[in-house]
Amino acid sequence: MRSLSADLAQRARPATIVGVLWRGQSYLNLLYLLAAFPLGLVYFILLFTLLSTSFSTIVALIGIPLLLATLYVWLGLAEFERQLTAWWLGVPIQRMPAATEPGASYWARLQARMRSRVTWTGLLYLFLKWLFGVVVFVALIALIALTAGLITAPLPYLLQLTMSGGVEPGRVTQALLSPFLTLLGVAVGMITLLLSDGLAFVWGRFAQITLGVSDEALRLEEARAAARRAQSQAAQAEQSRRELIVNVSHELRTPIASIRGHAESLLLAAEAPEGAPHSAEETKRYLTIIARESERLSALVDDLLALARAEAGELRLEIRPVFVTGVFDEVYEALAPLARRERQVTLTREPAGEAPPVLADRERLAQVVLNLARNAIAYTPAGGIVSLSVERPDYYHLSLVVADTGVGIPQDELERVFERFYRADASRARATGGFGLGLAIVRDLVQAMGGVVTAESVVGQGSRFRVTLPIAPETLPVAGTSV
Repeated sequence: MRSLSADLAQRARPATIVGVLWRGQSYLNLLYLLAAFPLGLVYFILLFTLLSTSFSTIVALIGIPLLLATLYVWLGLAEFERQLTAWWLGVPIQRMPAATEPGASYWARLQARMRSRVTWTGLLYLFLKWLFGVVVFVALIALIALTAGLITAPLPYLLQLTMSGGVEPGRVTQALLSPFLTLLGVAVGMITLLLSDGLAFVWGRFAQITLGVSDEALRLEEARAAARRAQSQAAQAEQSRRELIVNVSHELRTPIASIRGHAESLLLAAEAPEGAPHSAEETKRYLTIIARESERLSALVDDLLALARAEAGELRLEIRPVFVTGVFDEVYEALAPLARRERQVTLTREPAGEAPPVLADRERLAQVVLNLARNAIAYTPAGGIVSLSVERPDYYHLSLVVADTGVGIPQDELERVFERFYRADASRARATGGFGLGLAIVRDLVQAMGGVVTAESVVGQGSRFRVTLPIAPETLPVAGTSV
């Protein structure tokens, strides 16, 4: 790969000396150098005024804000010069990548800016541009004026020849030499263009060094950024592990305490003297509670195992074409009676017979819809409706939609509903037996099957969870059918 300086040299070097006359980039270089003086003067006056005012008022309340404003002004001017030089001179100037992660605090971004070499070399560039501009401006204006004077030297003699029909006897020699002065003017013009190419090359290289970074520095910064991302991910993973331990311990405590308490009550009843009051209904109630809490523990262990397998990449999926109708029927038959009996909620399903099959794991897809439907039923008050339906967002995808008329989810919490152990209403979730893992499992399973799950909600009106999966090609066999 060619270096930046080699690429810049190729751009700045004309093919031949004479070819500089019709080389467009040479004239662009000349115009850039002439514009360098007024631009540099504006930069110098603006930054010098801001810096001097900031330091003179540093003890006042406006000193620090003005100094920060000055910093952003010079950063903006340096970025403007980087883009202007790259566009006008055709110089590739690589920008320094961000030294902080997206979402970093203002103070972290400011510290990273102040530690960056490009920040200070960019300030040096802005201050030196006016000095470079004034020297180059004077030299080029003098050369341009000399070129114009030499090229136009024959004009007086041509006018005299046209007007009077001849040249004065004492000026014949000058008239004969005037064409040679024109040729000399053309030569001076070529030298001016060559000089502007050389100066543009030098200034472009200086801009590369002060406003950008080299390939080596860019690779080093990218490696540092990758290291920072890895460190941040490791810290997040460690924090997630700690939160998982705390949350699991908290979730296990309630059912274990309930089982233990009711088991002790049964033991006390068994050890009571014969004839002590203790009904069969009370024993049955204790055993029912123990059985329910045991099921909750078993469900928690299953959920944790599913999450662990998803994290470790050990989910065993059999991706095949799957018809949605069979999945909806299975979920409906499992949950509709329970929804009516325990929550007084109606579960409905729209016909999906015309829907094409999707690429998914049949068992995992049923688990996804089951979790979404169970979650919707839990957060829908008595008399509400939970529906299962399909949508066709485009030609290549099919969406499975689980909608409810429940309490809804606030917008500031909607993005967090797929986090582990997160519950928009923890008290209601505990009352309905939820652990806050169902939606996290849905997200992991859908992503493992190559799909996307999204949620939208309006508080007081309900929520819609949409699972979008790719439609299966017609040539593949459908799960559950013979081929």
